[in-house]
Amino acid sequence: MGIPFFSSNLLPRWSHIGPLIGLLIGSIGGLFGSTHLSGFDETILPIDFTDQVRPILSQHCFACHGPDEESREAGLSLLDHPSATRTLESGYRAIVAGNREESELWLRITSPEDPMPPSKEHDALSSEQVEILGRWIDEGGEFSPHWAYVAPRPTAIPDSQEQWPESIIDHYILDRLRRSGLEPAADADPTTLIRRLHLDLVGLPPSAEDVDRFISDGGDDAYLEEVDRLLASPHFGERFASFWLDLVRYADTVGYHGDQEHHSWLYRDWVIGAFNSNLPFDQFTIEQIAGDLLDQPDQ
Repeated sequence: MGIPFFSSNLLPRWSHIGPLIGLLIGSIGGLFGSTHLSGFDETILPIDFTDQVRPILSQHCFACHGPDEESREAGLSLLDHPSATRTLESGYRAIVAGNREESELWLRITSPEDPMPPSKEHDALSSEQVEILGRWIDEGGEFSPHWAYVAPRPTAIPDSQEQWPESIIDHYILDRLRRSGLEPAADADPTTLIRRLHLDLVGLPPSAEDVDRFISDGGDDAYLEEVDRLLASPHFGERFASFWLDLVRYADTVGYHGDQEHHSWLYRDWVIGAFNSNLPFDQFTIEQIAGDLLDQPDQ
């Protein structure tokens, strides 16, 4: 069964609609795994390979120790755990699980004379990135596949005796906040709340009439009614389609030299329509990647 793009049934407490939508758009995989939250004290939490380590390896290490065997240096591949922990012909082991001081990778990236990656090849690692790699090795140096290839699994709802959660999602948010040494923010006032809601869902601020109606109605029902009204607006699809169209580098014109016109606006309108009709995500991807293989393909 496909996963709809958005449902008002998924909405948590009022003050969290913005962060939730940010997570939904920023990374669908973040809903099924660890999500890096800027500003949190990550030293409290275990290092997450997908979220914290893989981006460092991809940006700084894979050019010489990645998938291209032709450009691979010293016979070292950092693509998976067996490759990264095996003994190389030189006798070194890049990663000794659980011991950064015995790991050649750690010794090389902290070398005072010529730290890896070579400055002439790539930007230097930041002190934070170095420490992330060190902690990752100490914690076992485990690898994990890309989130897209990991089947989502049911998890136990974090136990909380607090009165703050009002939905299942709130329990997970509260658990993450607490593990990061933070407390929930207070609920937003009605004027701030409806402004956030409109900007998140349709990308436009509310009118004065919208604000007056929302304040006069009051209560949870008024909030959910406003959500449903905005989800039914054609501007909802335009707002959410903009994120996808940016990712696929959509443009109405070439953008260079003569700036010739493209006739690709039909695709833009189709994406907007997909969001407005709540097309399941699996069908959304199938129709784009393999639309010619559908039973009844059309233009």
